[in-house]
Amino acid sequence: MSKAAKKKSSKKRSGSEAAQFDQKTIQEFKEAFGIMDQNKDGVIDKSDLKDLYASMGQIAPDSQIEAMIKEASGPINFTVFLTLFGERLTGTDPEATIVGAFAMFDKKDCGKIKEDELIKILQNKRGEPLDEDEIKAMYKGKPPIEGGEVDYKAFAHLITTGAQDELASA
Repeated sequence: MSKAAKKKSSKKRSGSEAAQFDQKTIQEFKEAFGIMDQNKDGVIDKSDLKDLYASMGQIAPDSQIEAMIKEASGPINFTVFLTLFGERLTGTDPEATIVGAFAMFDKKDCGKIKEDELIKILQNKRGEPLDEDEIKAMYKGKPPIEGGEVDYKAFAHLITTGAQDELASA
C-alpha cells in the first residue's frame, strides 16, 4: 500500500477539521457561534461564556470557563470555533454530543436535569426553539421523565435511536 493510500484509509484527519462539514452544518455552527459571542465582537472570550451561562440562569466557575478557553490555541474566532468542533466531533457519536450538551445543565452531576429546565432549553429563543407542537411531539415519544426529572443520557439515546422517526409516522 502506498503512503498516500495509507493516509486516506487512516481515520485520523489532518488539516482543518472544518472541511468535513456541509454548508447546512456550517450555517448551524454560525448560529451557535453568534449565540455564544454575546458581545458580537467576532471572538468568544471569557466574558462571553460567563454571559452565556448567566443568560441560562447559571454561574460557571472561572476554572471551568478558563479550561474551555484554553482548548483553543489562540483567540476563538469562527474558524477556530469550527476547527475545535471538528476535532471534538471526529469520532464522537451524536448521542455523546447531546449528552455533553445536557451535562452543562446538570449542576449536581447526577445524570438528571429538571423537566422544566429541559423545556426551557428546548424553547430557548437564542437557538432554534421548539414550538408547542414540537414539545407535544417530544412527549409522545415518552421521554425518560420521572418525578419531574429527565434522565438526559437515556433521553439522548432516545433522540438518536430514531424516536423522532417513530413520532413523524404517528
